[in-house]
Amino acid sequence: AGTMESSSDEEEVRTFVQVMSEKYNPENFPYGQGVMVLSSPPGSPVKDRLFLPSILVLNYGGISKAGDRSDIAAFCAHVVELDLSHNQLNDWVEICTIVSNIPHLDFLNLSMNPLSGVELEPSMADVFSKIRHLVLINTRVSWDTVHTLTQHTPELEELFLCLNGYNTVSESQTSCPSLRLLQITDNQLRDWAEVRKFGMMYPSLSTLVLANNTVDSVSDTQETLQCLFPNLRSINLNNSGLSKWEDIERLNFFPKLEEVKAKGIPLLQSYTAHERRSLLLAQLPSVMVLNGGAVSDGEREDAERFFIRCYQDCPEQELPER
Repeated sequence: AGTMESSSDEEEVRTFVQVMSEKYNPENFPYGQGVMVLSSPPGSPVKDRLFLPSILVLNYGGISKAGDRSDIAAFCAHVVELDLSHNQLNDWVEICTIVSNIPHLDFLNLSMNPLSGVELEPSMADVFSKIRHLVLINTRVSWDTVHTLTQHTPELEELFLCLNGYNTVSESQTSCPSLRLLQITDNQLRDWAEVRKFGMMYPSLSTLVLANNTVDSVSDTQETLQCLFPNLRSINLNNSGLSKWEDIERLNFFPKLEEVKAKGIPLLQSYTAHERRSLLLAQLPSVMVLNGGAVSDGEREDAERFFIRCYQDCPEQELPER
């Protein structure tokens, strides 16, 4: 009997409602954190009262199911941020049940839940309509589901898709004009032909974080880049595969670009840290922040002088044309 018991223990289904009531019951929060909620459905298994903050953190809870929707609705009326990272959610029906009962939800983190191979039905996706910040790191979520989400989140501002194993980007039929920030680090995007799709899908994009991908070029004309990324202010190309000065020069074609990160790229490997910064600055006259550091006027003048000296010293070396 003992073995029977332990195997059923291992398979115990943990629900959102269960983990929430364990974590936030009054014994754990004797002084009250946030709002005290009395559950409305009488005789519900949840304790009669919970101290629920408006930012709910239920990570590492083993959650795979929603639990009673009326309990969620009773307790989460004031919740605006929900962190469900590092759980066992692998069914969008359960996620939708949770989200549909949290009417003011603005920030949702589903990172490290096993969402590969499970699709979100468009007919269910309206429950995400209020979400403005969506974090799907290391979920292996499909592009189809990403597009279903962005088509049903008219106020979405920030989307995090890091560590999802993407080597291509599939295009959406519908753009998401509200999106300002896309963080898609640590994937396997190599071709600029994939990256340019973000411009078509997210026309208001202001910040694009591509660090730790193998993007090997910026290959579009000035006209195309102006058209695709009219609002881009910041790009992070750390540890990308850029190896030509032309790629750095093309960054000037983004009309509003003022911040660039380009550490760890093959192009600059043979230079010292100071030389790298000077050479980049000389190539990027309108950038105000480089690799996290603000650019002063004096520094820019020094960089220009350094560039000219370099050019005179080693004319045969492959330096950019000015």
